[in-house]
Amino acid sequence: MSKIRILSIDGGGIRGILPGVILTRLEYKLQNLVKDDSRRLADYFDFFAGTSTGGILSLSYLIPNKEDRPLLTAQESVNLYLDRGDEIFDVNLWQKLKSAGGIADEKYSADELEEAIEDTFKDIMLKDLLKPCIISSYDVRNGKPHFFKQHKSENEVYNYKVKDVARATSAAPTYFEAARIKNELGTPYALVDGGLFANNPCMVAYSEVRTMKFSGKVDYPTAKDMLIISIGTGSQSKSYTYKKVKDWGQLQWVKPVIEIMMSGNSSTTHYYLTQIFDTLSSKKDKECYHRLEPTVKIADSKMDNASIDNLKALHEDALNYVSTKEVDEELDVIAKKLISSQF
Repeated sequence: MSKIRILSIDGGGIRGILPGVILTRLEYKLQNLVKDDSRRLADYFDFFAGTSTGGILSLSYLIPNKEDRPLLTAQESVNLYLDRGDEIFDVNLWQKLKSAGGIADEKYSADELEEAIEDTFKDIMLKDLLKPCIISSYDVRNGKPHFFKQHKSENEVYNYKVKDVARATSAAPTYFEAARIKNELGTPYALVDGGLFANNPCMVAYSEVRTMKFSGKVDYPTAKDMLIISIGTGSQSKSYTYKKVKDWGQLQWVKPVIEIMMSGNSSTTHYYLTQIFDTLSSKKDKECYHRLEPTVKIADSKMDNASIDNLKALHEDALNYVSTKEVDEELDVIAKKLISSQF
């Protein structure tokens, strides 16, 4: 029985360029192996998971065209960041004054983000996407995680416009205002970025897939039945000296706490998955969890630095990462596994 192939993508703001480039390279390798440049990531994964920027990327890979094939290439998906990132993270003078630099109000207007999402997803509904997926956000009104699940969206209660899902999962506190969206029945939800609790959604994906049936594959799969590819965004919390932080109050801790939660969650989730797969008896099964965590060397790692120069630097960091011998070889291994596990 073939394995369930899972793709999970972390959150990280404009650093979404990094996993976007990695997955563009993976798609290219898959096309070369099968000698078919019409093949897309959605052809080789059974389940997608994403948080924040990773949620937007995951959704973009699953948009159908008129022939029910993926509309966008992986390169076209990452172009959303390269072409429009500087507009999304642009602060006009009024917003800067009103927010006091993000202290008194959200730092950025959501107008450009919403326009970019609208142009990408239009009025596609969650149920129309090509593959099952889970996208994370947090329900501030009810005080609990809120997961968008494509595989349950035939039920109107769980069906949303994809552009609203993208807006909700990327509503990072202090950066963008909370999202207020409605399901197909018109029930409203107040949601913020899922990165606050699941910046690395790989464990969310693993847990969800355990509860699912897959046509032609094993029902309710366990770790030995899964091939998981988890892609990071170079998330790393800054280091702080004791002397600097010991007298901080609420105001000083706001941004560092968000960074620590996001980076800490990504690392902890990787630890959990590594431990789970290490318990498997078969060496082949143990090697079916892959974590690719790119490094930010040239660029500024701030999740909202989308200056033209930093967009180019992030792109260069990503290209340098996928060009290293170790990563290039791992992507070759992943591509071969994805193709062989089709049958």
